[in-house]
Order: sequence, then C-alpha cells, then structure tokens
Amino acid sequence: MIDFAAARRRMVDGQVRTNDVTDLRLQAAMLELPREKFVPGGKAELAYLDLDVPVTPDKGRRLLKPMVLAKLLQAAEIGENDHVLDVGCATGYAAALLGRLARSVVALEQDRALADFARQTLSALGAGNVTVVAGPLTEGWPAGAPYDVILLDGASEVPPEALCRQLKEGGRLVGVLGRSPAAKAMLYRAVAGHISGRPIFDAAAPVLPGFVAPPAFVF
Repeated sequence: MIDFAAARRRMVDGQVRTNDVTDLRLQAAMLELPREKFVPGGKAELAYLDLDVPVTPDKGRRLLKPMVLAKLLQAAEIGENDHVLDVGCATGYAAALLGRLARSVVALEQDRALADFARQTLSALGAGNVTVVAGPLTEGWPAGAPYDVILLDGASEVPPEALCRQLKEGGRLVGVLGRSPAAKAMLYRAVAGHISGRPIFDAAAPVLPGFVAPPAFVF
C-alpha cells in the first residue's frame, strides 16, 4: 500500500523546492492536495512521479508534471482575491491547486468525460470556489472574463492570443509554447491594451487539443 502523504512530501521536497519554487502557499497546497485522486483508471501510483501523468486511455491527455506546474503557478503570482481561468483542466488537479490560491476559478475542459470526472472529484474535496465548464479550449470562457490569471494547462504550438484577450489589465497568462526540445514556459502580461510575452524557463508539455500549429505551406 502506497503512503500517499509521504509521496506528496517527496514530490514537494524533490521536485518542487529543488527547482526554485519558494512560494510557501503553493508548497502547502501541493502538500495537502491528494493528487492521486485526480488519476483515474487505477493508476494512482503514478500520481507523484516526475512525469506528465496520462489521464485518458489513449494517453493523449495528461496532468502536467509537478515541477512544471508549480513553476508556472509561481510565475503567475496568484493573489488570494484573483479570478482565474484554467484552460484544459483535464481531471481538475491544477484547478484544485488554483482554488487554494485564488478567490475563484473557472476550470474549462472540452472532453465531457474528463469534465465530469473533474467536477465530481473537486466536489468531493470541497473545492467550492472552482466551477467546471465544458467547451472548446481555444475559445476560453468569455462568460467569466476578464481574468486576473489564465493557466494554459498544457502546451500550445501557437501564441494563445485569443486567450490573452480575456485577461484584465495587468493580468497574466502562463503556459508552455512549442514542442520539445524547443519548448519554453511563457509568461504573458496584459498592459495598456497590449500583450507582452517572455520565456521564463525551459519546459515541455503535451499539446492541448486545438492548439496545434496549422501545417506550413510547402512549394
């Protein structure tokens, strides 16, 4: 029988703190939240490994590895009064973390089975400030906009311009841009009606549905 509490401690000590994640609120949330509850299909033993954990039978959708997720959330500088959009919430782990850091969270998922799983798991854990909604990931969730923070819960091969337009003035969007080995974690900010982005660390993540770059035309 796996001691999941000990596994959480090893995850935070070995994967999070050692990668310059110093936000104590975030560390505490990761220590408390049972990540294993968000891994379906009898694969809970994978929950705390240093990898993108598959959460669908075809392994196309995955939870971001703990280090990448923690560094993205730290870079977003989430305040306790922030309103946050999680794009591609999958089974809801990142949304649950966000719910412990922010005032309110909209968790967007286009896979109905994943959305249902996330909704049930978040409800069971008492995440009352997280609302799971279903719709195309590329469209974001305009009904809840504008947002202080948007998490792209995976990678995009193209800059997420449509999502950035749902940010408040001063809002931040974090996510991974590109495919390995050239992918980078990015931080975008909305300032005076413009969006600026900069790379913040090397990272790789599964590309989310709808965020694949269109094929280039070849003569």
